[in-house]
Amino acid sequence: MANQQEEILQLGLRAREASAAMARAGTQEKNHALQHIGQTLLSSQKEILAANLLDLREAEAGGMSPAMMDRLRLTEERLAAMAGAVGKVAALDDPIGQVDSGQTRPNGLIISRYRVPLGVVGMIYESRPNVTVDAAALCLKSGNACILRGGREAIHTNRALAESIRNAIATCGLPRDAVQLVSDTSRESARAMMRLNGYIDVLIPRGGAGLIRTVVENATVPVIQTGVGNCHVYVDDPCDLVMAEKIIVNAKCSRPSVCNAAETLLVHKNIAPEFLPRAARAMAPYHVELRGCPQTAAILGAAVRPADEQDYATEFNDYILAVKVVDSLEEAVCHIRRYGTGHSEAIVTDSYAHSREFVAGVDAAAVYVNASTRFTDGEEFGLGAEIGISTQKLHTRGPMGLRDLTTIQYVILGSGQIR
Repeated sequence: MANQQEEILQLGLRAREASAAMARAGTQEKNHALQHIGQTLLSSQKEILAANLLDLREAEAGGMSPAMMDRLRLTEERLAAMAGAVGKVAALDDPIGQVDSGQTRPNGLIISRYRVPLGVVGMIYESRPNVTVDAAALCLKSGNACILRGGREAIHTNRALAESIRNAIATCGLPRDAVQLVSDTSRESARAMMRLNGYIDVLIPRGGAGLIRTVVENATVPVIQTGVGNCHVYVDDPCDLVMAEKIIVNAKCSRPSVCNAAETLLVHKNIAPEFLPRAARAMAPYHVELRGCPQTAAILGAAVRPADEQDYATEFNDYILAVKVVDSLEEAVCHIRRYGTGHSEAIVTDSYAHSREFVAGVDAAAVYVNASTRFTDGEEFGLGAEIGISTQKLHTRGPMGLRDLTTIQYVILGSGQIR
């Protein structure tokens, strides 16, 4: 335990020193480093994919589910996409130094609000190697240093990625320690990060409900709660059933292991007899397990497992979908308010009035009308990449991009005023 605390403390000391240099770095310097990171990731492809293969073999031996294996897996195409995402971050406007507002007071003081870096950003996350690259790129562009602690499932991949990133940074004259990876993946290292007051300015957990709950409950440093996605698609009466079918198949089946995938399908009773059979047929090629209410079972028969209370509260991250037939839009909204996690919710409807009622009634970071929940993503929102999806309301909400990794500094210009 003492060794882990000492390692984290040393990372904190180096990150704090690096953050001071990063805060002074100009936009051109940061962009040059980001472009070089993208190039280095591609030139290190062989080593990175070999490391990822080690993680995949260990994960398979440990019984990891196919859906979670997909989150862990890197391919040439995925690595190229990660490098491309770094380039997109480089192309974004630099938020540092932007003036949010300004005013001249009656006494002549000129008061302005400037965007400045947060300082040191800590991240604790699970088996998604792209988080390592996205987090590093966003923190660098926003003038921050970062300490990254991935899960043991991806440790070989994360080490290879972090080494490539650190080499690229150093080659461009920025501090190598602006990006640091925690080599120890034990619970003790995570706990040490949670209590690194004075070194970590904000801690962002990204992963399953258990990880996020542990960080929120135990951290003494400020935390931004992200990620848990018990997302719903409500199919309203009236609606376009062809559209609804496409949306639920995409929301559930395109990549079920991610936090913006749908976990529950709610269907209005008037259209359930027609819609549920066609939705079940459309999802059959993906072998989606359906867990439904008695009305769902009456329509679909033995293909449905009875759903219990826990099913409606679960983020499955798998080819499993909870289903419920509801009597009204109001019941659908009440269900979402009870079981939703504030992430992403969708309605499929032909009624403008119903869409407005749904948007007003659902408390979530992203609310969709006639679109899949799978769009809750930093790149899809035009942010270049994301460091996480905040499901809280302070200091940010939804996909977190560059601006969300900054804070405000007041700058006051005077001419000798005293109070």
